Amino acid sequence: MDTWIFAHGDVDGICSAAIALAANPRARVFFSHPYGLVGDLDEARDHDRIIVCDISLSESHIRHLLDKFSTISEKGELIYIDHHPLPNGLTKEDIPGKVVHRVGSSASELTYSLFEHELNFMYARIAIYGAIGDYLDDTPLIQRLLEGWDKRTLYFESGLLVQAIEGRKRDYELKRNIVSNLAMNLPPSFDKRLVDLAVQHSHVEEIAIRELKHRILTLGEIAYVVGFPFSLGKTATYIKGLAGVAVGVAGEERRSMIDMSLRTNKPEIDLNKILRRIAVRFGGSGGGHPNAAGARIPKERFKEFLRELNREVEESLSKA
Repeated sequence: MDTWIFAHGDVDGICSAAIALAANPRARVFFSHPYGLVGDLDEARDHDRIIVCDISLSESHIRHLLDKFSTISEKGELIYIDHHPLPNGLTKEDIPGKVVHRVGSSASELTYSLFEHELNFMYARIAIYGAIGDYLDDTPLIQRLLEGWDKRTLYFESGLLVQAIEGRKRDYELKRNIVSNLAMNLPPSFDKRLVDLAVQHSHVEEIAIRELKHRILTLGEIAYVVGFPFSLGKTATYIKGLAGVAVGVAGEERRSMIDMSLRTNKPEIDLNKILRRIAVRFGGSGGGHPNAAGARIPKERFKEFLRELNREVEESLSKA
């Protein structure tokens, strides 16, 4: 039986994979995403040990995913670790295999909690890196773990990691190398290439911030931009702040669709629920976290989608 780790390619996914690899040092690491997971699982055999970290369950693939999970858990072993809201109507008990799921904690924290008894305390900092990278560093466990460290150093290391992988979405060789180094308990700053990439991206980010204010469009409580050559998530965050509105939307055209990231810091707005509810009306899909989510909408219906999104956002704000 071989062990495979399937993880998302952001900082939380990378740190989750590193913790899982430290506890399973002979495992193979494979990066995937919600829309590709069901196919990527075919890389492994059904009787292998599969650990899935930080990959949400896509509603459009849920039946196939659950069938695949069931086959793996019957013939091999499946461990599913995630913190994204589950698809409507699905409970933790409906997912085959060993399931570690909790909204409000990072996948890195959940992975560390599962394997903590197999690792020494030094690996706690990897869970902290991932939690910081996903804005989930205020949980009771992460705050307790932080007591054993100088938090300034850990925020530096996590920030360096965040900046280094921005714009490197499909550089899986780089990400596997990061996972390997973290699994050996080497901080990100020990890799000169990561340091150089982080500095380069920070310079690009400063230029982007200055240019963005001239590109922003607004619709009620929505600020949006399409085709700006920078990180979608960060672009959404910055245009929201620059425009002084509740929600930022940053999109890019991909064939006939617009892929987008959305950000808010308003607790009364749940982007995950809104997007899961309205995206399908426009022939698309969407979801994520309450304050950070993504969607994919047909290009010709994008403006119509924005109007409906703004209506939902203003309705949520009016109820506060």
